[in-house]
Amino acid sequence: HVQLVESGGGSVQAGGSLRLSCEASGYSYSSYCMAWFRQVPGKRREGIAAIYPQGLTTDYADSVKGRFTISQDSFKLYLVMSNLEPEDTAMYYCAAVSASAADCQRDALKSAYFNHWGQGTQVTVS
Repeated sequence: HVQLVESGGGSVQAGGSLRLSCEASGYSYSSYCMAWFRQVPGKRREGIAAIYPQGLTTDYADSVKGRFTISQDSFKLYLVMSNLEPEDTAMYYCAAVSASAADCQRDALKSAYFNHWGQGTQVTVS
């Protein structure tokens, strides 16, 4: 059973940085598509970064490209966020799904594709 627990959220000034972590258990990074999503109340959950099985390829939404970096090791998924903007304020979630690299590439930033979710961590940028 896959379990995901996010941490690292908080309040930061515009231009600052944060690193989010997602502790994952019950999965293999070599066969899972992993991603970070964010959601503001009243808006759709937005896929912002994904890492394909084996961890060799990443994908980003245009809104965070060049500022956010997704990575993983054997136990955790990370999201390093730099040059933060007030528009980045949201609840951030990590997500996972067992998938091939090809399927992950096609659907990695779509929330409906994922079947395992963490509880979220709040990021506030002022």
